Amino acid sequence: MSHDDALGAMRASLQALQQKRISIGSFCQVWRAQSSLLAALPPRYGQVMEDLLGRMEAGSLFTEESCSFSHEDLQTGLSTWLDKAAQQLGGRHANA
Repeated sequence: MSHDDALGAMRASLQALQQKRISIGSFCQVWRAQSSLLAALPPRYGQVMEDLLGRMEAGSLFTEESCSFSHEDLQTGLSTWLDKAAQQLGGRHANA
Protein backbone atom coordinates (compact mmCIF):
# COMPACT_ATOMS: atom_id res chain seq x y z
CA MET A 1 0.00 0.00 0.00
CA SER A 2 1.40 3.39 -0.96
CA HIS A 3 1.63 6.25 1.51
CA ASP A 4 -1.18 8.06 -0.32
CA ASP A 5 -3.34 4.93 -0.06
CA ALA A 6 -2.59 4.61 3.65
CA LEU A 7 -3.39 8.28 4.28
CA GLY A 8 -6.59 7.88 2.27
CA ALA A 9 -7.64 4.82 4.31
CA MET A 10 -6.93 6.70 7.53
CA ARG A 11 -8.88 9.75 6.38
CA ALA A 12 -11.80 7.58 5.21
CA SER A 13 -11.90 5.80 8.57
CA LEU A 14 -11.89 9.16 10.38
CA GLN A 15 -14.84 10.33 8.28
CA ALA A 16 -16.65 7.04 8.95
CA LEU A 17 -16.05 7.49 12.68
CA GLN A 18 -17.33 11.06 12.58
CA GLN A 19 -20.45 9.80 10.80
CA LYS A 20 -20.78 6.97 13.37
CA ARG A 21 -20.48 4.29 10.67
CA ILE A 22 -17.61 2.45 12.43
CA SER A 23 -16.68 1.82 16.03
CA ILE A 24 -13.73 3.40 17.79
CA GLY A 25 -12.14 -0.05 18.00
CA SER A 26 -12.38 -0.57 14.23
CA PHE A 27 -11.12 2.96 13.64
CA CYS A 28 -8.06 2.43 15.83
CA GLN A 29 -7.38 -0.89 14.14
CA VAL A 30 -7.27 0.80 10.71
CA TRP A 31 -4.88 3.46 11.96
CA ARG A 32 -2.56 1.04 13.75
CA ALA A 33 -2.40 -1.19 10.67
CA GLN A 34 -0.55 1.51 8.71
CA SER A 35 2.90 0.42 9.90
CA SER A 36 4.67 1.20 6.61
CA LEU A 37 3.36 4.76 6.70
CA LEU A 38 4.46 5.19 10.31
CA ALA A 39 7.90 3.80 9.45
CA ALA A 40 8.29 6.54 6.81
CA LEU A 41 7.53 9.32 9.32
CA PRO A 42 9.69 10.66 12.16
CA PRO A 43 9.15 8.69 15.40
CA ARG A 44 7.22 11.51 17.05
CA TYR A 45 4.34 10.92 14.62
CA GLY A 46 3.83 7.41 15.97
CA GLN A 47 4.02 8.66 19.54
CA VAL A 48 1.46 11.41 18.95
CA MET A 49 -0.83 9.07 17.04
CA GLU A 50 -0.73 6.46 19.81
CA ASP A 51 -1.43 9.13 22.43
CA LEU A 52 -4.47 10.35 20.50
CA LEU A 53 -5.75 6.82 19.79
CA GLY A 54 -5.27 5.83 23.42
CA ARG A 55 -7.26 8.82 24.59
CA MET A 56 -9.91 8.04 21.95
CA GLU A 57 -10.21 4.48 23.28
CA ALA A 58 -10.32 5.67 26.90
CA GLY A 59 -12.87 8.32 25.95
CA SER A 60 -15.08 5.69 24.38
CA LEU A 61 -15.86 4.52 27.91
CA PHE A 62 -17.84 7.74 28.37
CA THR A 63 -21.09 8.26 26.50
CA GLU A 64 -20.88 12.04 26.69
CA GLU A 65 -18.13 14.60 26.37
CA SER A 66 -16.03 14.91 29.50
CA CYS A 67 -13.52 17.53 30.42
CA SER A 68 -10.73 15.00 29.88
CA PHE A 69 -11.97 13.27 26.74
CA SER A 70 -13.66 15.42 24.13
CA HIS A 71 -14.41 13.10 21.20
CA GLU A 72 -14.67 16.08 18.87
CA ASP A 73 -11.32 17.52 19.99
CA LEU A 74 -9.61 14.16 19.59
CA GLN A 75 -11.03 13.75 16.10
CA THR A 76 -9.85 17.26 15.23
CA GLY A 77 -6.41 16.36 16.54
CA LEU A 78 -6.32 13.24 14.39
CA SER A 79 -7.37 15.25 11.33
CA THR A 80 -4.52 17.67 12.02
CA TRP A 81 -2.17 14.70 12.43
CA LEU A 82 -3.21 13.46 8.98
CA ASP A 83 -2.59 16.86 7.41
CA LYS A 84 0.87 17.14 8.97
CA ALA A 85 1.79 13.57 8.05
CA ALA A 86 0.77 14.22 4.45
CA GLN A 87 2.84 17.41 4.38
CA GLN A 88 5.81 15.55 5.86
CA LEU A 89 5.54 12.93 3.13
CA GLY A 90 4.75 15.44 0.40
CA GLY A 91 1.52 13.57 -0.31
CA ARG A 92 -1.54 14.70 -2.20
CA HIS A 93 -3.75 14.36 0.87
CA ALA A 94 -2.42 17.41 2.73
CA ASN A 95 -5.69 19.33 2.50
CA ALA A 96 -8.12 16.67 1.33
